Amino acid sequence: MNVKLILKLLGRVELLIAGSMLLPLGVSLLYGESPLPFLTSIAVLLCTCLPLSLMRTGPGFFLRDGFAAVGLIWLLVSVAGALPFYFSGEFSSFTDCLFESASGFTTTGATILADIEACSKGILFWRSLTHWLGGMGVLVLATAIVPSLGIRSHYLTQAESPGPVFSKLVPKQAQTSKILYSIYCVLTLTEVVCLKLAGMPLYDSFIHAFSSAGTGGFSNRNASVGAYGSVAIDLIITVFILLFSLNFAVYFLLLTRKWREALSSDELRFFLLVVTGATILIAIDIAPLYTSIWESLRYSVFQVASIISTTGFATADFVLWPHFSQTILVLLMFCGACAGSTGGGIKCSRVLILLRSIRREIHRVIHPRSVEVVKLDGKVVEEDTLRSISVFVGSYLFIILAATLIISLDDFPFSVSFSSALTCISNVGPGLELVGPTGNFSAFSHLSKIVMSLCMIIGRLEIFPILVLFSRQAWRHT
Repeated sequence: MNVKLILKLLGRVELLIAGSMLLPLGVSLLYGESPLPFLTSIAVLLCTCLPLSLMRTGPGFFLRDGFAAVGLIWLLVSVAGALPFYFSGEFSSFTDCLFESASGFTTTGATILADIEACSKGILFWRSLTHWLGGMGVLVLATAIVPSLGIRSHYLTQAESPGPVFSKLVPKQAQTSKILYSIYCVLTLTEVVCLKLAGMPLYDSFIHAFSSAGTGGFSNRNASVGAYGSVAIDLIITVFILLFSLNFAVYFLLLTRKWREALSSDELRFFLLVVTGATILIAIDIAPLYTSIWESLRYSVFQVASIISTTGFATADFVLWPHFSQTILVLLMFCGACAGSTGGGIKCSRVLILLRSIRREIHRVIHPRSVEVVKLDGKVVEEDTLRSISVFVGSYLFIILAATLIISLDDFPFSVSFSSALTCISNVGPGLELVGPTGNFSAFSHLSKIVMSLCMIIGRLEIFPILVLFSRQAWRHT
């Protein structure tokens, strides 16, 4: 393990986070608020990370180094992001600050704030900006804007990028990162313009665009998107969170005029089928609660899009909906968005491959001598990929159950403990009952908040970069 090179990379990424704090600092000055929380945080990061970024390092950086670096960097980025919250004095403990920061960078959207609107404009801007920074990945951003890190950057993006299979859009990873962030920026700015034209204040437009882009869900209003009561705003956010839930490789194919290849994606079709089916079922189920089928459809499609994209925005309190609708939403939390998107969850491609693997096993029982392969987008899925998906899903479920067991020490109902663990590892945000769309996570103990923060990071990095940190073999010099 090239520890010095990992520390140097850590220093550069943390300096990037420090530089991003200049934006909320400017917002604080614009609204006449104290810039000290951000100035102090930037000073702390400069003093601690500048020496690391200037370290002399030797060559040698391999896949295990990439996974360990990504895991360590995301843990410490969450600590760095917590500094403005802590120095602002608007949070009761550093554990709460760490929870909010981890929730922001991992695009989870779970919060410990009971009164969001009481916070300063600068802090709320930073809170949503962490969604935007973490959505595409802080290391993808680093490789996009820092041309020479002195490492094989594809190892970093392979560890950080969501999905069962990692692939580059173009041969050079730095160029791939620039393409991804160009698409990301254009979509974000387009949403800002659309929200402003729909009547949302400019500040609010940036807050909700950052949260939509990162599929995070932080809002500057206590009632989330429902506070605006606007059909146009609901529709705009619904469209964009679904767009950010798609694999960004689809957009690259569209830009390069490979329309047929883009639209023939099995994962895209599966995702749209799940969204449509869930929307119709929930709309029918909640129809008695609303004045018309169109109103129930409005709230249904928004909440389905919000949950499957793992954004977590809310226009209605789905805790008050029938249990059938709540169960569908919980299943969507497991499923999540597409691979290669900013969304969380298991990912639609894994779910689809898993379903096709089950179908293959059933066919093998009926026809023992038959030879059948699992395909995705017309290509054969390698057996190693099928094995890794099975291990991933098994690990995913095990971590949820283990986290639920620890959180249950707080003596909340099982539905609260289980949905809290699930919503954190799936990076969704709201859960059931106490932690529903109108609730928050402030009532949990410090231990539970730390466990849930770790679950958020594990879910965002898809488990293995964090597990590598706890492997003794990974740190041996071989």
